[in-house]
Amino acid sequence: QPQLVESGGGLVQPGGSLRLSCAVSGFTLDYYAIGWFRQAPGKEREGVSCISSRAGSATNYADSVKGRFTISRDNANSMVYLQMNNLNADDTATYYCAAGRAVTDYVCYESPAYYAYWGQGTQVTVSS
Repeated sequence: QPQLVESGGGLVQPGGSLRLSCAVSGFTLDYYAIGWFRQAPGKEREGVSCISSRAGSATNYADSVKGRFTISRDNANSMVYLQMNNLNADDTATYYCAAGRAVTDYVCYESPAYYAYWGQGTQVTVSS
């Protein structure tokens, strides 16, 4: 019954921006850390960003997206977002959000093994 549904993907030109949304249901978002992951053709799934539970006081970003992507959460509306700016071709991938039960409100993890619940993904294509 726990569900996560991504949206907001699409085709964007290099240098452009997209905002991905993750709508969660079936669990209380406050108590879960949320991670964003992506998988490009021929590559392994990699962690993009994560945000800690409750107020989201801790965030992590992969080196490849740091300074360009911003993760945020809106617990009242059961939503998590990934704002992606200055996109380049290497950002082309299927993006997934995932939820993991928090053991602390102040850390999050970019390892997929931590996350029990996953969305179906949304495609992001960066191309001219």
